[in-house]
Order: sequence, then C-alpha cells, then structure tokens
Amino acid sequence: MTLIRNLLALIGALTLVVLLAAAIWLGPRLASFDPEFLPTYSTFAANLLATGDPGGAMMWSVPVEDGLSVDEVIDSLKSLATTNNLLFVGESPFYQQVEAVTGEPYRYVNFLSFCDAQVGKMMLEYRNHYSGFMPCRIALVEDREGQLWLFSMNLDFMIYGGKELPAELKQEAVSVRDTLRGMMEGAAAGEF
Repeated sequence: MTLIRNLLALIGALTLVVLLAAAIWLGPRLASFDPEFLPTYSTFAANLLATGDPGGAMMWSVPVEDGLSVDEVIDSLKSLATTNNLLFVGESPFYQQVEAVTGEPYRYVNFLSFCDAQVGKMMLEYRNHYSGFMPCRIALVEDREGQLWLFSMNLDFMIYGGKELPAELKQEAVSVRDTLRGMMEGAAAGEF
C-alpha cells in the first residue's frame, strides 16, 4: 500500500512540475496574445469536438431562405457590399469549372470576393501573411438536397487568434468582419 501511495505522490509531484514549467514557458508568450484568444479557440475546439469537422468549426454558415434564387442572393450580396463600402472584386463559378472538366452537370457553387482596399493595405503593412485572408470570400453553395447556403471563413481567428493586433487595425478588421456577417445574414433573407 505504501508503494502505491508513494507512486501516486510521485506522479502528482511530476504533474505539478510539468504544469509549473508549462506556465513559466507559456506565460510570457501568451501575455502578448489578444484577450479573446482563449475564447476564440475554445469555441473552435468545442465545435470541432462536437462535429469532428475542422472545416465546419472554422467557417460561418448561413442557410438561405427557401424561395430565393441564386441571382437574388448574389444581387443582395453585391448591394449590401456597396451599402457597406465594400468592393465586389470578382467571382469564381466553381460549378462551371467542374462541369468543364468532367463534362457533367454539377450543383451550384460560386465564390464571391469582396474587399476593403484600405483595410487590406493596413493588413499587408502589418503582415504579408494576412494576404491569405484577402479578398474576403463568401461561397454560395447548393447542398446535395438543393438548399442554398452561404459560407465564409470565421475572421475571428485572424482578429483574435494570436498576438493582439494594433488598435486601429483591430478596429477596422472587426468592422469588416461584422460587415461580412451582416451581408451573409441579409443576403440569406433577401435583403437589399
């Protein structure tokens, strides 16, 4: 019995040493991270554990109301972008590319790109890696059952996922994030 008690005490002591070392090593590194770092990744982890799908855990998705056509949703997105001072900078009708390669019809999938050039410039001046988030894309996807959906990357990872952004850049990034989310919600309801 003494052996088991001593073994458990040793395991407990080693665990405390490892936790203390991790805190000493991580503490200074995490001190410069955004205050929303942990909630952002906690939400991601919870979604990932619930679904097992990393794509779904890092994307926003909004179902389009029944009865709205593809053209109505696209027109709504473009109108809402203009209203919110975002430029519509292009689209990539993926379904057409699939059809051209396979010679078979494919369900509707289109990637629409939007940009705020001033915020984009700020992002690039801060870090070139942020070009991977640009331009902001919203995918209009018809699922296998014929339901239209809007998908976009959760920009909270860019905003809160690491070291805190400079105040002005963070404010502008949050504004673009909120605009994109509002565009998705509005277009899914057919707003102009």
